[in-house]
Amino acid sequence: MGCSSCSTGKDGQPRGCKNNGTCGTDGCNKLTVFDWLSNMSLPSGQKPFDCVEVRFKNSRKEFFRNVDNLPLAIGDVVATQAKSGHDVGIVTLTGELVKVQMKRKKVPHDDEAVPKIYRKASQRDIDIWQKCRNKEAEIQKRSREIAISLKLQMKLSDVEFQGDGSKATFYYTAEERVDFRQLIKDMAKAFGIRIEMRQIGYRQEAQRLGGIGSCGRELCCSTWLTDFRSVSTASARYQQLALNPQKLAGQCGKLKCCLNYELDMYLEALKNFPPQDSKLKTEKGIAFCQKADIFKETLWFSYKDDPASWHALDKDQVLEILELNKNNKKIASLEEYAQDNISEEKMAFENVVGQDSLTRFDRPKNKKRNKKRRKNRPKNPSNAQ
Repeated sequence: MGCSSCSTGKDGQPRGCKNNGTCGTDGCNKLTVFDWLSNMSLPSGQKPFDCVEVRFKNSRKEFFRNVDNLPLAIGDVVATQAKSGHDVGIVTLTGELVKVQMKRKKVPHDDEAVPKIYRKASQRDIDIWQKCRNKEAEIQKRSREIAISLKLQMKLSDVEFQGDGSKATFYYTAEERVDFRQLIKDMAKAFGIRIEMRQIGYRQEAQRLGGIGSCGRELCCSTWLTDFRSVSTASARYQQLALNPQKLAGQCGKLKCCLNYELDMYLEALKNFPPQDSKLKTEKGIAFCQKADIFKETLWFSYKDDPASWHALDKDQVLEILELNKNNKKIASLEEYAQDNISEEKMAFENVVGQDSLTRFDRPKNKKRNKKRRKNRPKNPSNAQ
């Protein structure tokens, strides 16, 4: 997703616009949308769509109406309408795709309540905006100290200033209801601005702050995931994952969203699979299912009296045995069926060219010894005899 102008340069410093991923081309921003209609012209007589998408701090995006028909493009800094005063943001999407995004987020494009774009931001607007952004870290630290002194059970995770610097929105997470009336009074007195408190969930907090997941990539919620589906432990059970909270939980403390990515495929495969609590009746005793591999369509069974010995059976074999048990018939033993599944293991790695040997670094280097042996060899083999 990174653009060429924001790629890393010397000593880890960003190149080009020096904005650390908030460049004007919007190529490496969070939750960006690729405008695949940008190079296509509108049909004759059709006017361009009068709404645009504007991004503010982190991943917050809103839609605004371009009432004055300003020539806006992706990356333009604009002054937008707010509840009081004005805000400053960056245009991230224009044209017909804005209508698609508004329909997806259930925002009626013909609603008169859609806020307006005042103008393109002047240099004075940008200077005030940048000055407020630079104060956010210090104000966040000071507000946390005030919340701790009041002994409030809450975590202030982020602060966002309005573009004109007249208001600041504090995002917080809390387990229970918090009475922050005294906190607002103290912060308004300390900072001299209007305060707005907004509670967010733990997943929304991870989305705003971002980070690196256990897979080594950026968090899905802060890069491309726009909606949060509920994730339950049943998703892990269907995929036969160990219910280990340390591995299944993400940085937000909740179950990872990626547990739902392959869940539909597992559910589709389990439709034709025998149930996990299947019991096979044999003449040697009753056998219980110990493990199942959905992709290989293999199940491992063991006798009740000998749980340590597992026997691998195919899915079709298990279904066949269950059908016989329904007709009050027993098989002789599981070993007869398991014996048919034993096959020779194929080589997983094959050295074709000769330079990809897995043990090439383990071979001792005896070049010097070989040279000495060649020097000591007699030139005429007949004289050596």
